[in-house]
Amino acid sequence: MNICVFENSIELGKAAAFFCTGIINEAITRQGKARIVLSTGMSQFDTIKAFTEADIDWSKVEMFHLDEYIDLPESHPASFRKYLKERFLQYVNIKQAFLIDGEDDPQKVIALLSDEIRKEPIDLGLIGIGENAHIAFNDPPADFETKDAYICVTLNDTCKRQQVGEGWFATLDDVPKQAISMSVHQIMQCRQIVSCVPFKVKAKAIKDTLENELTNMVPATMLKQHPHCALYIDKESATQINLNIINNQPS
Repeated sequence: MNICVFENSIELGKAAAFFCTGIINEAITRQGKARIVLSTGMSQFDTIKAFTEADIDWSKVEMFHLDEYIDLPESHPASFRKYLKERFLQYVNIKQAFLIDGEDDPQKVIALLSDEIRKEPIDLGLIGIGENAHIAFNDPPADFETKDAYICVTLNDTCKRQQVGEGWFATLDDVPKQAISMSVHQIMQCRQIVSCVPFKVKAKAIKDTLENELTNMVPATMLKQHPHCALYIDKESATQINLNIINNQPS
């Protein structure tokens, strides 16, 4: 894992978008198109914004996203479909976006998305890390064994508190109990992973990820097993780690 630290989330987002642009454009040059996975949430605001301004032929890019609440209307402010449409898709002429419809039958949605994502390799995954070190909605103890591409998961209270803390829901009881999530296994199939994790509320998750061996109680430790993973953090999210591990050279 290559680890890079930046002054703040804005600088992090610009650097991540620049690095990811190279990955996507290389894939387009090599194979005529690129396939990517995008994460959502407050920590991704600046990265997504910078991404929309990148020099990419989006008409040659297919996009999947990581997760969506079950039974949450798209009109709700916390809907990840709404998030992606408003913050990303309206600004780019994407070839195709495979969004998770949390209002449809979960097993039907999972079957359709699993079929699509398995058709060809994913070139790039932008994978955030939650306050409980989840990746997608794979809360601890995460399922490291399933080979399913998407799964139904139950959100734990730490995850729910993060959603309330970020302002998506008023109370813990308002957060949906379940979500459709890309599995850990499927995330690891991405050819390259870039994980953007700014803000002080993520400092413990970064510490736990970097200081622990592989464990499903810290799901993000799985990212360290990936041969091409870059972790982008800012000075706030880096406050609990030894800065000697920082190399600032993503690859």
